[in-house]
Amino acid sequence: MSLVSLDQLGRLWALNTRDCTYVVAVELDHATGDALVLQKYWGPILPPQAAREAAAMVAGPGSPSGAGRHVTSFSRPGEIEELLPVDGGLRWGLPTLQVAVDQVRSLELRFVSASMVSEGEAEQLDIALEDRIFPIDVVLHARVYADSDTIARWVTVRHRAGGDAAVEVSRLDSGNWFIPDAEDYRYRAASGAWAEESQLQQGRLPVGELTFTSRQGITGHHANPWIMIDAGGAGEEHGEVWSVALAWSGSWRMTTTRRPEGGTAVTAGFGHDGVRWSLPAGAELVSPPILGLYSANGFGGTSRGWHDHIRRHVLPAGDEDRPVLYNSWEATGFTVTEPEQLSLARSAADLGVELFVVDDGWFGRRDDEHSSLGDWWPHRERFPNGLRSLFDGVRALGMKAGLWVEPEGVSPDSDLYRAHPDWTLHLENRRRDRKRHQLVLNFARTDVRDWALEWLDRLVTDLRLDYLKWDMNRPFTQAGWPDQRQGHDRVWIGHTRNVYQVMAHLRACHPGLRIESCAGGGGRLDLGILHHIDQVWPSDNTDPVDRQTAQHGVSQLYPANVMSAWVTESPNGNVGRSTPLRYRFHVAMAGVLGIGVDLTRWSAAELDEAGALVEQYKAVRRTIQHGRQYRLGGRPGAERSALQYVLDDQVVVLVYNPHGNAKSGPRWLRLTALDPDAVYEVAVGGDTDGVPGRLAANSRWQGSTLMAVGIRPTAWEPIGADHRSDLIVLRIRR
Repeated sequence: MSLVSLDQLGRLWALNTRDCTYVVAVELDHATGDALVLQKYWGPILPPQAAREAAAMVAGPGSPSGAGRHVTSFSRPGEIEELLPVDGGLRWGLPTLQVAVDQVRSLELRFVSASMVSEGEAEQLDIALEDRIFPIDVVLHARVYADSDTIARWVTVRHRAGGDAAVEVSRLDSGNWFIPDAEDYRYRAASGAWAEESQLQQGRLPVGELTFTSRQGITGHHANPWIMIDAGGAGEEHGEVWSVALAWSGSWRMTTTRRPEGGTAVTAGFGHDGVRWSLPAGAELVSPPILGLYSANGFGGTSRGWHDHIRRHVLPAGDEDRPVLYNSWEATGFTVTEPEQLSLARSAADLGVELFVVDDGWFGRRDDEHSSLGDWWPHRERFPNGLRSLFDGVRALGMKAGLWVEPEGVSPDSDLYRAHPDWTLHLENRRRDRKRHQLVLNFARTDVRDWALEWLDRLVTDLRLDYLKWDMNRPFTQAGWPDQRQGHDRVWIGHTRNVYQVMAHLRACHPGLRIESCAGGGGRLDLGILHHIDQVWPSDNTDPVDRQTAQHGVSQLYPANVMSAWVTESPNGNVGRSTPLRYRFHVAMAGVLGIGVDLTRWSAAELDEAGALVEQYKAVRRTIQHGRQYRLGGRPGAERSALQYVLDDQVVVLVYNPHGNAKSGPRWLRLTALDPDAVYEVAVGGDTDGVPGRLAANSRWQGSTLMAVGIRPTAWEPIGADHRSDLIVLRIRR
């Protein structure tokens, strides 16, 4: 069983994943009489008796032993082990729940009940608490899955019906995760900015509080809501790693606390600095899920655990193969016309493209970024007869049809804004600041949500669309809702939840519809949005060397089948770097392959090479998109590196060398996770000349040889051109 009660009182439980055990207990605080919900253990899987022993060995913070740490009159360090350390009592650390009742801000909770329920392949524990005096209920939820190492937790706060107290919630985190004791701690996280998203950072965890956050109303480019922690000795494929990720696409914060007395914990939640949510009697506020995953197999094993969980339990169509797409933005910009789009579509179809996406510029009077967001009808001059014939032409070429939209944005120069200026985020007696010449619609409003759903549903229906690229190109400013008076702050949660609702409803009405999330590049990538979409545009920077760095950061948590990756022009428009077509394709093959160039500018030789590379990708995409990924070699984009994917009998290896004149460095690339007794045959190789070790086509090798000795990729030869790459495919010979 995944969920086991360990005592007769029903106050001690073990939540078991495939490879780990998580033990939770409810104890009485001897100093205050409050109920404490405590994490007793999180690590390698334990049988029930061992789990009981582990819980008994770990004293709670309310016990006379003081949790075995240095306790003074000014601290109680054991609070770090609580699943939800509230604002109140003998606590001075970071509160994860702050509730004020008639302006009294201290909670005193007692245990009410606990229940265990099964939902398909998942089992759930609900622990109910209530305040001693005030009509406040708090329920802690935890869920485990039979086929995953991930544990999901969230919290419900409820104002019981019948009271007339004024209840305000100023902080509601989704849960606190205690990281087991260690001499030292190291963290790994992703940070960045526009055009340099998902830059991996790693360092010693300082004593104190380390916070990553977004205050933009979206996930943001500057950080991503996950963290990995180890004791300083974990590597790519060895050592214990504890990781936590928040499933939310609006403003968020994640704080890791390392106490001076020892101990570390991670807490995260939605919301925004200084906001408050009023709860009338009978109302409740539910946090988004926060997920934890333990792995004994290093950072690579941690990543593969997340990849498995996301494909199985987060993505709505996680087992599908994503099509090769073409997007017209790089070719045409805003000047979208039917003849030009169809000409590009014919060229794309000749390359083997399966999905053609028309980007910005098709609607209203959209001749540049200054106008028409909100006017979602075909540009009357460019498409006097609408878009149907364009997409009929795309489908006649054997491709699926996709369209770019930005439902949350509005241009002040638009019919929509002139009719409904009150629909934007704004505050009374304050200006409305523009960013990218636009404002943000208040999706927390039901009329805005319903308007968006109506025109999106009509658009998908009338044009028989298969795909939407949903963009969001600016953060929130003046994020108010004057019509609600006391409800200004609700926009921070309501906006995101109604975006989710619109996406979910569209998918329910159109089961074949697939959605890509974009927010000026990688500004909305998280486990929350992935419940409703299929893939994400991780960065507007398409330079392949920079993309290697970004894709390396993305791969820490997210699987390859969520990551859109385009081949674009050389020199690259973002950084001016020139790279070979082959290298650009091989970098893009590490995700969902797309093409975003003006195909009329490519020579016949380039088109032939591109067509051959598209066919190669199709032959390996299932292994790349759904296989287990192993990061090999050095730092991607900076040193010789490689990515290996394994699925069933196929092994795919993408090899990169950005610096051709690097005379030192590894000659041999040792593969991993192969069957040592199997014979592997090379189905596709790179530029090989039959030299042993370079995996010439039709050569055969023992799995043990490939793991112990390795291969010599041509791209890793010490002297040659910059930006060399190989695609190597092996299959078990039966």
